[in-house]
Amino acid sequence: METNTKSNGVSKRQNATVKKDVQKKLTEEAIGKTVVHEKQQENKKTVVNLDDRIQKFEKLRGLATQRERLTETLNELTKFNYNQDGSNSFYIRDSRSLEFKTTNSNLIKLVTTHLQSTLEQRKSEIEEQIVQFEL
Repeated sequence: METNTKSNGVSKRQNATVKKDVQKKLTEEAIGKTVVHEKQQENKKTVVNLDDRIQKFEKLRGLATQRERLTETLNELTKFNYNQDGSNSFYIRDSRSLEFKTTNSNLIKLVTTHLQSTLEQRKSEIEEQIVQFEL
């Protein structure tokens, strides 16, 4: 092995080799630590993301349940509207048992039409939220 010596007697080749070895070792340690650190962060993110995903899933399930109930209500209302024979009664009762009653078919038709329109609009809003929903 050929060595170049300086005036102070230290080999240049030896210094260069030692510096490269130290740099290589430091680089490997840094990369190893980075990989471990990234894996630890991924594990933490997975736990957080899992909880978030479950909450979002529950929200989506709630929207789907609302849509199902609205669909059922609309189906019942549609059956009612198409099966009227002119002898209908409309009742509204509150929690104190106060009640409003009418047999006026025009008023009943007006209320059921407005109710159907409102329910269809709400169903469309919920369906739009479901389509745009991201897990």
